[in-house]
Amino acid sequence: MNSLGLNKTPAETRVCVAMSGGVDSTAAVILLKNQGYDVFGLTLDLLSPPYAPAAASIQDAATVAEKLGIEHHFLDMKQDFRKKVVDYFVDSYLQGMTPTPCIMCNKEIKLGLLVDEAVKRGADIVVTGHYADIRVTSNGAELHRAVDLQRDQSYFLFSVDKEKLQFLRCPLALFSKDETREIVQKAGLEIYKKADSQDICFVQNGKYAELINSLRPQHECPAGNIVNSKGDILGRHRGIIHYTIGQRRGLGIGGGDILYVLRIDALKNEVVVGGHDELMQRKVLIDNVNWLEENRPDEAEFDVKLRSRQNLTAAKVRFLPENLAEVTLLHDFYGAAPGQGCCFYDGTRVMGGGIIKKVL
Repeated sequence: MNSLGLNKTPAETRVCVAMSGGVDSTAAVILLKNQGYDVFGLTLDLLSPPYAPAAASIQDAATVAEKLGIEHHFLDMKQDFRKKVVDYFVDSYLQGMTPTPCIMCNKEIKLGLLVDEAVKRGADIVVTGHYADIRVTSNGAELHRAVDLQRDQSYFLFSVDKEKLQFLRCPLALFSKDETREIVQKAGLEIYKKADSQDICFVQNGKYAELINSLRPQHECPAGNIVNSKGDILGRHRGIIHYTIGQRRGLGIGGGDILYVLRIDALKNEVVVGGHDELMQRKVLIDNVNWLEENRPDEAEFDVKLRSRQNLTAAKVRFLPENLAEVTLLHDFYGAAPGQGCCFYDGTRVMGGGIIKKVL
């Protein structure tokens, strides 16, 4: 068995690397080439102008492929990306949610359509530059957290189809970011200096409202009331797309205690605010539950992650019909938001997850 868990020699194993033009996917190519695998790259063309950074990354991927001497292809997926990721993001925001588009992109595009295309081109396995650990066992592939928990990206991968998981590998699971850059530097590629992407790729300078207004010009997002949990009017908001759960700056309410956004009611066009204690949650309902195991229990205890930058917290999960689940948190949690992912962990292993539908 080779290092990717297949009963072939590396030379007989055709590997597709999802090449973004960044440091991580470049390092993945180098690691596999050094082991003697038959490597080719696929780069997704997802964005149209004016997204100049995306165009530059595509060119970076082509340059890396040429210098490393590997076969390289582009896939035009702009329409699929717009429909499955960008429109999902925009529509979710208009409903008062706080979506995580990377979760949907991994499920539908990067670890969905790309895997299908790679298999069509003869790939035995698909490799990405994610910091996550996919382990091959006698029962199939398992998704685990990366060794470097500061870089771990398993939270963004829980929605991948179980069947697709069998085709995926993440060779950077054991590396830190500094070690990854060193791999690329030693290969003589200047791209090792490239900065990490910091924001959603299709949102320029973090200006969500501008994106939404440009894509949904016919959708009015009028000003409305800012109210407390009792319904008392405290002020006016500029439109619900300018607010997220847990926000405390820019509310325009002077004096008194510090207030946070508790929830956003799109139907009433209201932003509900309150003190920090009111931001605490103990129960959420999630939908679109994805389970990565053969058998799913009716109830179980897991560590869960409800925001990408927050720590795991213990919870009891009760699975319901129609891909729903009720998650009861065993400790106080602040800032759970509809639209965010909820990932289930058993130790380091990802068991599945879903999207927060509402706070109960």
